[in-house]
Amino acid sequence: MDEAEFWQLVDAAREEAGGDPEEQADLLVERLVQLDPESVLDFARHFESRYDRAFRRDLWGAAWVLLDGADDDAFDWFRCWLIGQGREVFEGALHDPDALADLLGDFDEEIDGDGEELGYAADEAYERLTGLVTPDLGLPAPPPEPEGEPFDLEDDDALAERYPRLWDRFVGGEE
Repeated sequence: MDEAEFWQLVDAAREEAGGDPEEQADLLVERLVQLDPESVLDFARHFESRYDRAFRRDLWGAAWVLLDGADDDAFDWFRCWLIGQGREVFEGALHDPDALADLLGDFDEEIDGDGEELGYAADEAYERLTGLVTPDLGLPAPPPEPEGEPFDLEDDDALAERYPRLWDRFVGGEE
């Protein structure tokens, strides 16, 4: 499976799910079980490598603004959700996390930002196909700390300055 096929699967499931990440995960599993086990592992490698690429402090700050706070688990789930938004949103967010203000359509705090189930879709499909747990994917170990310089996620003034478009769209109107 190449990168284009990976994104096609992600996009098709998201569109059919109407943006609901849990439904998207279920649809991904259904699509993945129609493939051979090696293709499912390829999908898992694509997903995991993007998940690791998104382990960045600047994205964590964007998640913090969008979600009104994001602990370690919430940021993990946010990265899965971000992948689930498709290549354009994912790559755009990596290029400029504040651009999420323009890249995202409606944002429903009840369902958006949490793609935990998306992170398990390939594992579930592989287990259904083989009866086995997903083997080691052969990828480099994820970094122990997020990439980038640390900053205070609880400093609203610093967040508003660092993410002016996100802040204006998702926080500024609430005050």
